[in-house]
Amino acid sequence: MSRAALLLLSIGTALFVGLLAWQGFGSVASTLLAAGWGLALVAAFHVVPLALDAAAISVLFQRRRDGVHHDLSLRDALFARWIGESVNSLLPAGQIGGPVVMVRQLAQRGMRMREAAAAITVSTTAQALAQIVFALGGLLLFGAYAANGALHDLQTATLIATGVLGAMIVGFYYAQRRGLFGRLLGVVSKVFGKRDWSSLMTRAEAVDAAVQALYRERRKVAASFALSLIGWIVGTVEVWLALRFLGHPLDWIDALLLESIGQAIRGAAFMIPGSLGVQEGGYLLLAPLVGLPPDAALALSLAKRAREILLGLPGLLVLHFSERSWQRRRATARVPVAD
Repeated sequence: MSRAALLLLSIGTALFVGLLAWQGFGSVASTLLAAGWGLALVAAFHVVPLALDAAAISVLFQRRRDGVHHDLSLRDALFARWIGESVNSLLPAGQIGGPVVMVRQLAQRGMRMREAAAAITVSTTAQALAQIVFALGGLLLFGAYAANGALHDLQTATLIATGVLGAMIVGFYYAQRRGLFGRLLGVVSKVFGKRDWSSLMTRAEAVDAAVQALYRERRKVAASFALSLIGWIVGTVEVWLALRFLGHPLDWIDALLLESIGQAIRGAAFMIPGSLGVQEGGYLLLAPLVGLPPDAALALSLAKRAREILLGLPGLLVLHFSERSWQRRRATARVPVAD
């Protein structure tokens, strides 16, 4: 782990512990324990938005060549998405490790590396854009639904968070159109030098070309965006269910507010591993607007983190064994067969 990642993790952990201590560990824990086995159902439901995100990746691979369909199966995309999300949720990878792991997982399942990298790059951009639309849509819907004096402060915080996300997405998209991978490798080669980078540069330029080609297929990109947006909306049910099990049921509009703007706040703090502490602070900020007690808001955040652990630990285990199996197959392929 780099020093920067360690510092950010330390800051997030301190904020996380501080917020729990401020509200009282006992009251938060008792509220969370009230959910009981309901947390397992919340975790199980998360497979639905996960499948929609996988479909958003799979749709980018649909193509027809020589009268034959060449697609990425939804099953393979789902495994890749699950493992990538596990890495983003539980490892200090700064939301970068997940996409890298997804590319490797797709390559292990028979996809060409450059096509896998291009699809994950484009789908990640589409998903981030869908997250902004989801956050703004939730805020507008809540504003039309309820007049609240504190809404102005919420609008300001939300616009700042979505502005940060929007600026990053615009920059990321612009970099892709300018040859992101080739330029990155060019910087790396200048820093480290003293070796032949021509082969890697050729591969990087091939990925850039695949990204450019994929963006020209606007229907696929639009379909990926639409599926990602639906995934964000369906994810609201997870908050709605969790709060019911926690003994603090809210209606659909309030759950949508918590999920949409809470995710925007979390996304803006992507550099902190797991957005530790930031997610909890976001829920505390939003709790008064929907009549949710502070301890219930923190219990909701902990319920979501419990879901990340319940689904993420098996995902990391599958990643470990799949990487070992892939390395073993590659090593076997290099061994010459005796005459």
